[in-house]
Amino acid sequence: MNNSVTNTARLLGAGLRALLVLTLVTGVIYPLVVTGIAQGLFSGRANGSEITADGRVVGSSLIGQSYNLPLKKGQETPDADLKWFQGRPANGLGSNSLNTQYKLILSGATNLSADSKVLIEQVRDAKAAVVKDNSVPGHTVRPSDVPADAVTSSGSGLDPDISPAYAALQVHRVAAKNGLPAAQVDKLVEDHTTGRTLGFIGEPRVNVLELNIALKDLVAQH
Repeated sequence: MNNSVTNTARLLGAGLRALLVLTLVTGVIYPLVVTGIAQGLFSGRANGSEITADGRVVGSSLIGQSYNLPLKKGQETPDADLKWFQGRPANGLGSNSLNTQYKLILSGATNLSADSKVLIEQVRDAKAAVVKDNSVPGHTVRPSDVPADAVTSSGSGLDPDISPAYAALQVHRVAAKNGLPAAQVDKLVEDHTTGRTLGFIGEPRVNVLELNIALKDLVAQH
């Protein structure tokens, strides 16, 4: 009987020591090592890929944000602030009322099928708005000029990038709204276009937040 109790106590003691060691290794040491490596080698990414402007954090390079005018009385959906480059439509899984800079709080696609009447109407309305908003005196946008990313949301609904084609489509409108030469704004887009990762992964892209920060600086110079 005493031997049985002694063996049980030994087993419990060994199990407790194993629990404490594993807790220390996996719950303390490993997270600290991973965090230290991340902060030392990939500090920007580890801290959320923050983008700063004028000495403060204005967003993340990984999450798209809206550029809208303040809501008018009785208005439910704000109008786009057309002096800025606009990102992709943000039709995701949910929205929030706490941080209105970021419309979506849940990352995910709409899961609407290609023949969904809701999706077809969204695309039709978005294309009409893109054509109307970006047609300025001396420059008319045709429906056939509108790229797919201008009228559809990404799989996450939080895409921070647009295609060079969509950025180029907005050049004349942005230039007109800010009193800038179109050639300067076009150069801005060219300078902020990122090619395929490693030369073959993904598609060329333009980060909207970074582009708008550069646009703000360009406007301040005039």
